Amino acid sequence: MYLDFEKPIGDLETKLAEMKQVAEESEVDVTKEVKSLEAKILELKKDIYSNLTRWQRVQLSRHPERPYTLDYIQGMCDTFIELHGDRAVKDDMAMVGGFGTIGEQTFMIIGHQKGRKTKERQVRNFGMANPDGYRKALRLMKLAEKFNKPIVTLIDTPGAYPGLEAEERGQAEAIARNLKEMFMLKVPVICIIIGEGASGGALGIAIGDKVMMLENTWYSVISPESCSSILWRSWDYKELAAEALKLTAEDMLQHGLIDGIIGEPLGGAHQDPSWMYQTLKDELSKMLLELNELSAKERIAKRIEKFASMGVTVEG
Repeated sequence: MYLDFEKPIGDLETKLAEMKQVAEESEVDVTKEVKSLEAKILELKKDIYSNLTRWQRVQLSRHPERPYTLDYIQGMCDTFIELHGDRAVKDDMAMVGGFGTIGEQTFMIIGHQKGRKTKERQVRNFGMANPDGYRKALRLMKLAEKFNKPIVTLIDTPGAYPGLEAEERGQAEAIARNLKEMFMLKVPVICIIIGEGASGGALGIAIGDKVMMLENTWYSVISPESCSSILWRSWDYKELAAEALKLTAEDMLQHGLIDGIIGEPLGGAHQDPSWMYQTLKDELSKMLLELNELSAKERIAKRIEKFASMGVTVEG
């Protein structure tokens, strides 16, 4: 599947596939032509992906073939035991979590989960968690703290579910409590935005010692479409809204709102998921080694200082 700005790449790759098929059927040697076209495609990809607009980054973050939380868990973990329920209302399928082992290290891995097919999207509520999901996440974090296991959160949501029932059951309170409690967790907390990072829905599991973003993801108080509909009463200005919001990983790093950017394969994480899983595993190992050098008291103090300093300016 090609996004609108990827159509030139799609045309050339279709031509390449046809050329190879003709070569197989006619036994004509087109090795030179194939190599030339492959080089042309590679150069075109480099040109397109090195000059993406903010809206195009948003599109890539939503690519239907992009890995989701359970894909990362399956790709990175040797074993994984999923845990269910918030012990109050129900098990929110938009939020998944459990103990996973990567090498010799056990992590508590928690994240938003979207669906791929229509029925699964409905079951997962398109990755939009209810209060039950955030309460489940907090229960699992406290369980990780009890057994002294580091926490990894994978963020990919268009926002917390804004439905009437969610508000009645305390959506704002559930997210606010997570923010407060995550500041005080005694174990290392690593948060990684793997797709969309919208509003409080993302922030509800994004308070950590390390907050990282994959290269083609976004993180903002509001989505470009919603911003456009509020400011211009229309979704037609979503590209302009994306530029104004400055929501890409580079923007977030420049403003000191995240700790780093994790690179993706050329064209996005979906182009080479195995490479992406291995890269994330390596990054997790490095970050955990760094965080383990600090005591729990030091980590909490640095965590609070990092978030408390955001948005603060000092005039000379």
